[in-house]
Amino acid sequence: MTLTAQEFAFISGLVRRDAAIVLEAGKEYLVEARLLPLARQSGLPTVSEFVNLAQQRPEPEIHRRIVDALTTNETSFFRDGEPFKQLVDTVLPDLLARRAAARTIKVWSAASSSGQEPYTLAMVLHDHLPPGWTFDILGTDISTEMLTRAEAGQYTQLEVNRGLPAPLLVKHFERNGAHWKVAPTLRKNVSFRRLNLAAAFPPMGPFDVVFIRNVLIYFDVQTKRQVLQRVAGTLRPDGWLFLGSAETTIGIDDRFERVVAGRTSAYKLRTGPKTAAPVSAVGKG
Repeated sequence: MTLTAQEFAFISGLVRRDAAIVLEAGKEYLVEARLLPLARQSGLPTVSEFVNLAQQRPEPEIHRRIVDALTTNETSFFRDGEPFKQLVDTVLPDLLARRAAARTIKVWSAASSSGQEPYTLAMVLHDHLPPGWTFDILGTDISTEMLTRAEAGQYTQLEVNRGLPAPLLVKHFERNGAHWKVAPTLRKNVSFRRLNLAAAFPPMGPFDVVFIRNVLIYFDVQTKRQVLQRVAGTLRPDGWLFLGSAETTIGIDDRFERVVAGRTSAYKLRTGPKTAAPVSAVGKG
């Protein structure tokens, strides 16, 4: 049964209000596919009936499950490759010089899904920081289901086959039946918490490096600007920001300047006056 325009409007409005995710017309098929398992779990034969239930019973738990289901959770170890290479080649040499007194690195992986990115960052830092240095990685996501998976740190063979080199799998993971579990030596440096990027941030940071990749593309320009403003508040003045390859701060938030890093780009806070771009000057991010 196809969703009516009114039912789709309810779901798109809910997701936009609670997570700032924009579901444009034409995404009805996506909504139906993502919500069908929830409908069946509720004992309802169609998504339409589940949506009607959510409208009639505006319970926070039902709304949370809908938002969770419609959050894109595509991820893999060492996804897109180059940012992690430049973390080693460009960022770490800079931070090793600047943090010589503290000898610690603090990283935030935003929209971390089921944890592959934070654990990838942990592997990189574990293997490339000099002796005597420590690191802490915070992974955040809006989905409680994904956070539960990330905290468990357990992955299927298919998941570890996606991007994780065999030597790193053997070094940093342990066999657990048919699955692979992150080794305690790596897991101890990674923590997770729920965070909605579209809402005010709790006290956190300051971070030396922030990875917030492949999530701004789902927000409208105003929300992108608000998120970047809040991210700037968590970043050390000389810290580094990595976005997805299709994302940029240019024309959205002039606090940041683009820095070429190998075959990719990173962003740093400007040392001069920091001003946000006016709405009229904003292009598509």
